[in-house]
Amino acid sequence: MYSLLFKSFFRTKIFLVSLVLLMTVGLIGILIGKQYLVKQEKTIVAAQKFQEESIAKNVAYHSDDLGLLLYYLRFTLVKKPENINAISIGQSDVNPLLQAVTIRALEGQKYDTDFENPSLLMSGNLDLGFVIIYLFPLVLIAMTFNLYSEEKELGTWRILAAQTSGKARFLFKKLFVRVLFVFAILILLMFMASAILQIPMDQYFWALFLQSTLYLLFWSALCFWMVSLLKNSSFNALALVSFWVVLTILFPAVVNNYVINKYQVPEALDAMVEQRDGYHEKWDLEKSATMDGFFEAYPQFEQYPVPEDEFSWLWYYGMQHMGDMAAGETSKEMTEKVMLRNTVSEKVALFVPTMHAQLSFNTLAGTDMVGHLGFLKKLTEFHEDLRLDFYPKIFGDKSADRVDWKNYKVKFYTLEREVDWTYLMLPTLLITLIIGGFGVLNLRKL
Repeated sequence: MYSLLFKSFFRTKIFLVSLVLLMTVGLIGILIGKQYLVKQEKTIVAAQKFQEESIAKNVAYHSDDLGLLLYYLRFTLVKKPENINAISIGQSDVNPLLQAVTIRALEGQKYDTDFENPSLLMSGNLDLGFVIIYLFPLVLIAMTFNLYSEEKELGTWRILAAQTSGKARFLFKKLFVRVLFVFAILILLMFMASAILQIPMDQYFWALFLQSTLYLLFWSALCFWMVSLLKNSSFNALALVSFWVVLTILFPAVVNNYVINKYQVPEALDAMVEQRDGYHEKWDLEKSATMDGFFEAYPQFEQYPVPEDEFSWLWYYGMQHMGDMAAGETSKEMTEKVMLRNTVSEKVALFVPTMHAQLSFNTLAGTDMVGHLGFLKKLTEFHEDLRLDFYPKIFGDKSADRVDWKNYKVKFYTLEREVDWTYLMLPTLLITLIIGGFGVLNLRKL
């Protein structure tokens, strides 16, 4: 029976069209991911070269004044890219891979990023994750919507019903052939991605592969349930396409609009204004207004004098830090709201397999918002370490020649994440089993 079903399927136009479409677009998605990785590598190399040249050039001009030199110098922290990022680029096209900061106030530098074409950001990246989430379900719909209705409308169902004892089993086998074909393409593309993008087959790769499998099983179960209703082809096609639009476009857009309006983030602007005011207003105040707060935060620097009648770098960098302190609470509130947005989205996604798959892909690839917030937290620590390293040198009036600048290379941050297998598997698996169960009950009527 299966050999006949496979031969019959291979002779259809939908087989050839689906094969060419999935393989072509899937390969394009992999190559786009490859371009993304190459771009990141070039960016990192350029940042390393720029930092070395910038230090050498500025030291030559300002070697006698370390405070002035460090006003200009930038030091770079890089979120070390992983090759699996290329499968699901996620939000890394808007969130910077690296940050170059001075030892001045950090809040005004945190969110500096490259300019991007808004139309490209709106359309997103055609990575392999996009192909799996959006294109694969459409192909499944196209191949399965008329499994029963085609036989019925062509008048061959009565003949098939007379020749087989299990009509439901026949439909299931027919569906299985098409689903198996789609899974074969998925497996092939995933292993091609691993080879072309040089992705190690670690737990993140297998978790992403498993999530892709469960996601396609969900759509297979949905198509099976629709076929089990024994409706005509037009109804099946319209219903399944409507499900696709609602689950992949409409519902995620509604949830996104809800969380944006529910958890608005005016703190993003407030933090910048507070940081600027916290710094600039200190120019018009007594120096003690700055130094009291600074020495409270860093009592180890009280030994350095602060002249009242002339400019000093201790006072200047103290003002810069007080600007960050003024914006600290607002910045924390902004981070908490962004995390709330992410938490609400994850909870809703438990009941929406398309959202669950997208969020899981980004999390496993390390391109989600939580990963970026972790990078910003590390950037704050990096900035703190730089300041505490340079402050004694500046306040002690050391010259730039006495600093070993070879020690100040670009630093790398490796994102740490764990695979929550229960969260990854259970929601989509349960929904798939429930829908598949309804399909089996419906086919018992045959």
